[in-house]
This record gives sequence, structure tokens and C-alpha cells, in this order.
Amino acid sequence: MMMDKLRNCELFLFDMDGTLYLGDNVYDGAIALMEDLPRLGKQYIYLTNNSSRAGTDYINRLRRLGFPCESENVFTSGMATGMYLTQNYPGARVYLAGTKAFYRELKSYGVRLVNDENGHTACDTVDVVVQGFDTELVYEKLERAVHFLRRGAKFIAANPDWVCPMPADEVLPDCGSICALLTASSGVRPEYIGKPNRNMIDVISKMTGIPNEKICAVGDRLYTDIAVAQNAGSVSVLVLSGETDQQMADAAERKPDYVLPSVKELHELLK
Repeated sequence: MMMDKLRNCELFLFDMDGTLYLGDNVYDGAIALMEDLPRLGKQYIYLTNNSSRAGTDYINRLRRLGFPCESENVFTSGMATGMYLTQNYPGARVYLAGTKAFYRELKSYGVRLVNDENGHTACDTVDVVVQGFDTELVYEKLERAVHFLRRGAKFIAANPDWVCPMPADEVLPDCGSICALLTASSGVRPEYIGKPNRNMIDVISKMTGIPNEKICAVGDRLYTDIAVAQNAGSVSVLVLSGETDQQMADAAERKPDYVLPSVKELHELLK
């Protein structure tokens, strides 16, 4: 296995669920890797498609689990969605079907939300419907979203993940599954903002000044974590600690640059 491409990377983007931990179960060697990266001359960002929590929530959660983390070390699909809306739909009336944390995140970017934190709104038409990984989902949000989409609203979604992995081989329906329901009801397909959209890495490259080819994305999903690196011209490391197993990796049309059992092996390679 040629290591030059991996070792030349200056910035590592780590997925979290299924990559560094699962639920509250931190994978062996994950914290040691994150603590050692600065000594190895590497920067790192925790990059997640999960919009159900705000960036500040992730800082607190990661620290609670024992990981080093400052504000500059976290970038979420919710943050990327806020940036996308302010850049591409300034002043637009936006209906959000998401968690209260996602609601506050979009508010912090100045997005003009027409509903309250619970999804209630008196509006009859809006410009954009935004869907997130909504762990607080109620039927009213689905009904309102379909109503607006059938009347011409644009459809933006934070991420395409079908499921969120959980301990004991359980999963939660994720944003992609909710969007499939909305598309079936309205006929409108969403534009996804999170991984595998290369926008996630392009924005980070611009923020850090590190070119895409010196950035490495590490994760457990072929269709998001690995695809975003391939779409952005970055290096990819697939770990087999989460959703993807070796058989799925072998069957993939576009192969990751590296396939490792876990981030513990990545640490050994970087030393």
C-alpha cells in the first residue's frame, strides 16, 4: 500500500458516527489519534452530515466523550446549509422541517425562517423548504412541507443519508429517508447540501487555505464520506467500523484510496 498520498495530507476530515464512535461507545484508538494529529503536523475537522445537532452541540458532545475539540474543529451539514441559503437565497422565506438545534443554527446565519421551532407557521406559500435529519419529526411538518413543495417551493436538504447508525445494529431513519417520503408525496426532488456534495470540502479548503488534494476524508460510508472526497479531488480513507463491510467495499465501482479496519490503523500508518 503506497503511503505517500496519505502522509502528504495536511488536513483530515473525520466523520463521527460509525467512524470515531457509535452512540456513546468510543472506538479503540480514536481519541489517541485525534490527540496525536497536531504532533504529526496534521490539522483536523470533525465533518458530519448530521444536522440534528448544532455545531456547539457537537463541541460539547465530543469533549464529553473525551475528544479534543474547539469551534474551528467542527463543520456540519447544518452549517453548510446555512451558508448555502444566505449565499444563494438571500432574504428568501424558508420553511424548515428540522430539529430545534437546526432551527437555531439557520437563525444564526440570518436565514429568514417563517416557522417557529416546532414547525408551526401561518404562511401559505414559501420560497424554500429545508429538510434536515429530524429526530423531533411530527406529521404537521411533513404536511406543511408537501403543501409548500406542491406550490412551487425549492427543496433543499441537509444530507442524503438513508439511516443513522446506532448501537446494537440498530438504525434511525435519516434525512434521505424523510426526503423520499416528501418526494413521493410532492413529486419534487431535493438538492442535497451535505456529503457527497463537494461543496463541503470546497468551503473547508477556502476557509483553511489547504488545497483539496492535500485534504483527506475519513469515514464509514461509500456514498457520502468517500464520495465527497472523490467528487472534490481529495484523498479518501474508508474504515470498516460502521456501515460498510469488506464485501461492499470490494463491490464498489469507485474504490477508496485506502480501506482500513478502523481509525486505529490509520493512526499507525501516520506515525
